[in-house]
Amino acid sequence: MHVPVQAIDREIWRDGVTSEGARLIPGETPLALTYNGGTYAVMMGTPQNLEDFAVGFSLDEGVIKSVDDIKSLEVVRLDDGIELRMWLAPDEAARVSERRRHIAGPTGCGICGIDSIAEAVRPAAIVPPGQTFTPELIMTAMQAIAPLQSINIQTRAVHAAAFWTPSNGIVALREDVGRHNALDKLAGSLARSRTEASGGMVLLTSRVSVEMVQKTAAIGAPVMVAVSAPTALAVRTAEAAGITLIAIARSDGFEVFTHQGRIAAHRAQEIVDVVA
Repeated sequence: MHVPVQAIDREIWRDGVTSEGARLIPGETPLALTYNGGTYAVMMGTPQNLEDFAVGFSLDEGVIKSVDDIKSLEVVRLDDGIELRMWLAPDEAARVSERRRHIAGPTGCGICGIDSIAEAVRPAAIVPPGQTFTPELIMTAMQAIAPLQSINIQTRAVHAAAFWTPSNGIVALREDVGRHNALDKLAGSLARSRTEASGGMVLLTSRVSVEMVQKTAAIGAPVMVAVSAPTALAVRTAEAAGITLIAIARSDGFEVFTHQGRIAAHRAQEIVDVVA
């Protein structure tokens, strides 16, 4: 049964007392991404916003260069999983066939099936300059995520990726049991709506690994904010891509690891120091 959330009966042991009842938990199912009839990847994920996932994965993995490269997309629900069937133009299809891989990725695996170290640590795209954000805006953006996480409110077991702008607040938010999948879904949503990402921030409820930076760079967002810590490689990749990487964002503040100049208060202090 391919549903985002389902109720499961369980036995509960708390404080020496035993009881029974149902609990809502997130769905997880194999998601096969196919191009022109050939399987490229199989990921485990939450069966929701699957068109967004198909488009976002294709863009973030470099399978396509534009959402327009996908000529048709069909979501086919099978007994043992879901196929995301995409058809590309002949030139794109030929390129994909050269690098096709057959993988079974564990939940949230971002680089399953990569067959070379160079491909795993490929340079991220260089992001545009974007704009500056005050610390207050960054905190406001992060606080806006939780109320919109409909699956997590029910299950407390999924990640979210969101895009926020000062003028519109949360523009899009996507959830998944896999943090990479959630970001792919967000990328697909933004691409399908033709949303320009240079004026906003990508928000994450997870830690920041190098793949998350690479995907954010592919989206074109100059700022990413996460609740957990980054890896050392993620920091180096963000620095090279021109991304302002903000992490360990809590109710009392956050930590800025790269390109601090996009934080308005920091830039104001630099001006004061120069004048002094």
